[in-house]
Amino acid sequence: MRNGSSVHGWLVKPAAIVFIMGVSLPVAFAAGPLPQNGQFVAGSGSITSTANQVNITQGTTRGVIDWNSFSIGAGNSVKVNNGSGATLSRVTGPTASAIDGALNATGSFYLINPQGVVIGRGGTVTTGGRFVAATLDTPNDAFMAGGPLTFSGTSNASVVNLGKISSTGGDVLLISLAHTENAGYIGAPNGTAELVTGNQILLKDSASGTQVFVQPGTHGDVVNKGFIRAAQIHLEAADGNVYALAGRHAGLRATGTATRDGHVWLVAREGDVQQHERISAKNSDGTGGIVDTLAKTTELENTTVTAAKWNIGVSELNAGPHNAAALSQSLSNGTSVRVNADNDINMLSTLRWTGNASLVLAAGHSILLGPLTTISNSGAGNLYLRADAKSVDNNGSVTNAGTIDWSQSTGVVAAFYDYNGAFTPGTLRSNASWSAAPFSGLKTQVTAYQLVNSVAELENISQNLSGNYALGKDLSATGSFTPIALNAKTGFTGQFDGFGHTIDGISFSTTPDSGSPPLGMFATIGASGIVRNVTLTNAYASPWATLAGLLAGSNAGLIANVHVSGEMSTEEIGAGAIGGVVGENSGTISRATSNVSMYAQGSMGGIALSNSGLIVQSWSAGDYGGGTHAHVGGIAAGNGTTGIIRQSYSTASAGGVTDGGLTDYNSGRIEESFAAVPSPGLPPGYVGGITSTNVGNIAKDVYWDREVSGQSVGAATGTPIPVANGLTTAQMGMASSFAPTWNFAPGGTWTFIEGVSHPVLQWQVTK
Repeated sequence: MRNGSSVHGWLVKPAAIVFIMGVSLPVAFAAGPLPQNGQFVAGSGSITSTANQVNITQGTTRGVIDWNSFSIGAGNSVKVNNGSGATLSRVTGPTASAIDGALNATGSFYLINPQGVVIGRGGTVTTGGRFVAATLDTPNDAFMAGGPLTFSGTSNASVVNLGKISSTGGDVLLISLAHTENAGYIGAPNGTAELVTGNQILLKDSASGTQVFVQPGTHGDVVNKGFIRAAQIHLEAADGNVYALAGRHAGLRATGTATRDGHVWLVAREGDVQQHERISAKNSDGTGGIVDTLAKTTELENTTVTAAKWNIGVSELNAGPHNAAALSQSLSNGTSVRVNADNDINMLSTLRWTGNASLVLAAGHSILLGPLTTISNSGAGNLYLRADAKSVDNNGSVTNAGTIDWSQSTGVVAAFYDYNGAFTPGTLRSNASWSAAPFSGLKTQVTAYQLVNSVAELENISQNLSGNYALGKDLSATGSFTPIALNAKTGFTGQFDGFGHTIDGISFSTTPDSGSPPLGMFATIGASGIVRNVTLTNAYASPWATLAGLLAGSNAGLIANVHVSGEMSTEEIGAGAIGGVVGENSGTISRATSNVSMYAQGSMGGIALSNSGLIVQSWSAGDYGGGTHAHVGGIAAGNGTTGIIRQSYSTASAGGVTDGGLTDYNSGRIEESFAAVPSPGLPPGYVGGITSTNVGNIAKDVYWDREVSGQSVGAATGTPIPVANGLTTAQMGMASSFAPTWNFAPGGTWTFIEGVSHPVLQWQVTK
């Protein structure tokens, strides 16, 4: 990385120096003050000349002109009136194009010259549409057709801008096989600025991302030493190198548009990205913005990235002083950074930052923090250290031989190591006053997780029920699953974090001779156990004379941010005891959703069969049906004397003997919740819009949709609920119908979305 020579204070490879020095002398390319011998070969139009100007008037939407030469001397100009169309000018003669004067086009202008193109220091290019300068050629027929274009050729000449290129309504694309450089100014506020080298280039219109796709095979280089301002910026050398060398100046600034996110790409997948300049990426409203640096190797020095996210993809990262400083400066600037390495990540220098940005180090194999290395944050930043990032069970480990210091941070630290790997903690400093964010489900500020990458490893959690585990990827289950903590006295007492992954097709069942243990993916979650951030899809349970839920049979701990869909069915008369998420809850269930079809001859609850703990900000749907012994509650069949249901709702369809929109039997407390549950076919006295029987406390801010449910009473028996709390469907769609305790403000609990006739939880929309 340090065996090159110095150009303008930056290190580049010797091959790049030859190109840079050669194209810095535009006089060597000069072939005359104005383009010569132009002729339309496709489309139609006229070409006229004066002593210092060429005028091109195009009569068709698209046109192709062949020229013997195309250069513009200082003080001279070329004006192209092509409306909002496009003109391709191809040079067939032996000289490069040197633009030292002015080139203006009302529409798009393509300049193709295999001998090279240089916009000199005094040269200006202004187009209303796209401007393309290329040493690679494209067929006339494809250009005239107006679709995607493929550029190819064998020329080793360069495309260089030393002057000023501006496109008011389109893109600026500089394309070559060997060397593409900007040492001037490029402006494309409504499009992309793309500088690329490659053996073959596909140009394809896109309103939201890069438009140039590069095929390797040339080892060409892309260099920026100037300024680029565009909605999006893309520098790519397919198998060469990218040099971003504008120094401490903000060389690359992506500003986005209403339809394009502010985005910068620096790509050298088989080469090196040397990033030595300030880069900014923001959306048009000033938010967000992404920078992607993708290379086999990368060198970061005197660079700061200002964006919402900076993604760095490399083969291996060895972060010495320069790389660590670049990451530190960018993180402190508010940019969250993610490093994806195919192999190892070795942090060899100290990295400290302030503020709320987060750092993710994801290694294909292992992560090492060296003995003299400290990683620390002052603020609310998070640190994630992920070994075995591809979830292939390669013994990836996380080794901290230095210090991780979060004593001044309110963020979290998480380390992930392979199931057969190891975690070496080193020195860990946490914040004694740290507390978990509401509804996060977190238990500790600094946590190491053993990765679970297969269904077999999921079942093996039973071998250490107090460990900390994380799903490394989505899982697909086949066959019968042995529940975690089956027949264990204390149940699962560790932490299980799905990190947003999905487990599909998990199923389990019991038979009459199997006893009656609680049944679920986790049979029992103990009082100190936590399960969070996981989705179950197409789950199935067929319990017999047992307590069952698709996620857990019994929960005394914390379940947070879980989503369950599937089917549960039991035929045993009077013994069906099933809940969509859990069977029996004496702990806390927060932000759970359940869309489960259930059939039982006993009791059923959308979230829990029975609740003596807390169910908060949760929602249930699905069809619940049964025979002459079925009792159904949209959230819980039974809400016990210590049970609380808060800020939750059900839109399930119930079909039991006794039904309640939220509970079948309530002796606990229900607050700030609602039900919109149809319960057809049952006579009065058995069905209530909120509960069948109420002997507990249902607050005044609990409602039901009397039109959807077909019920005029909130409770069929027991303590009545005010009739006014039964709303019409139209009233359910208005915030004014609900009590002041319902917070519909931004950042509050509830909101409305188009096409839904009732409130939804804001976290559901945000997610």
